[in-house]
Amino acid sequence: MAGVSPRERRRRGAAESLGAVVLGFESIVVFLGGLVVYGLDVLPPEVPSWLGIVAGALLAVVMVATAGLLRHAWGIALGWGCQAVLALGGFLEPALAVVAVVFGAMYAYATIKGGALDRRNAAIAADESNGD
Repeated sequence: MAGVSPRERRRRGAAESLGAVVLGFESIVVFLGGLVVYGLDVLPPEVPSWLGIVAGALLAVVMVATAGLLRHAWGIALGWGCQAVLALGGFLEPALAVVAVVFGAMYAYATIKGGALDRRNAAIAADESNGD
């Protein structure tokens, strides 16, 4: 089609970009954690052990979906909710608590420091536009 230019991509902030990277990598580890819960059979006897795989896969999918929603403030909060659910898994398998602490710290750094970088970049852009 002549004269039609491609749509310009939306600029992503640092908090959104860094948070998405953390959640993306964490989703892989969470899925593997579900396999660990299944393999070690740590669920109570009345709960089928295959639910460990289902729970890990479901949380991994939610994390990937959340990575795409981090442009919204509620998306950041949903990411924190995912961190809390993973931390609760530490009651079943202590290794999941370690994963929750490590990735929770990385998610905190990504969202807090990324938000600070976004605010600084917005202030610089505002100063440059006022200086014209």
